[in-house]
Amino acid sequence: MVAELAIRRWCEDGSVVFAVSGIGPDLAGVVSSVLENYTRTGPEWRRGYPADTPYLEQAWENLTAHVGTMLRQAARFDPVPWRNALREVCRRTSGQPVSWWLTGSAALAVRGAQLVPADLDVVCGAADAAVIGDLFADLLVDPVLPASAGGISEWSGRAFCGALIEWIGGGRCAVDHAYMTDFGPAAAARLETVAFEGWQIQVPPLDVQRLVSVQRGRADRVAQIDALIGRPGQPS
Repeated sequence: MVAELAIRRWCEDGSVVFAVSGIGPDLAGVVSSVLENYTRTGPEWRRGYPADTPYLEQAWENLTAHVGTMLRQAARFDPVPWRNALREVCRRTSGQPVSWWLTGSAALAVRGAQLVPADLDVVCGAADAAVIGDLFADLLVDPVLPASAGGISEWSGRAFCGALIEWIGGGRCAVDHAYMTDFGPAAAARLETVAFEGWQIQVPPLDVQRLVSVQRGRADRVAQIDALIGRPGQPS
């Protein structure tokens, strides 16, 4: 259960290790989506960061304060105020030298799909990842760092603003080789613009997101997208 969560950290060989334990069976299924890049070691999920990682102390404080909520939201036990988080992304990046676009379920929700995203998935250029990290320095739960070899991007970071915000910077071309994605270069080449509360947000085209949903066996998501495709006023 969340009430049993224990969080600790220590220094080891030039790294600072964050560890979370006490995750009950009701939340075990969402751990890998919330604690990305953490490795399970016995009862703990651990991740090491270089000791000189920017904003590491702030990330520790935020993780300690919010990891329980992050887990409960991922498990759908708590509501996810994704609109509030998206407003903050728009507000903080407005007028800044950074370019980004929204993908995943949130990209469908801003078009009017009847679904509630578990988090926000943001894609940006490699150089923009650190800029977003700076803009969200006070909210980071995962500082911006180079992604692992063979990963989907060159950089990644995560913040919590009532809901989890994840961004990848510098998507790698190989992600579209085996199957279509809605965060890779193919989607990036055909971005569309939709309105969200006065802001203009770029999102993948619906046919790309439909194909991704078909590949994942998400019949419910396909039906939602088909309804959007037939709705007047959607970008073509």
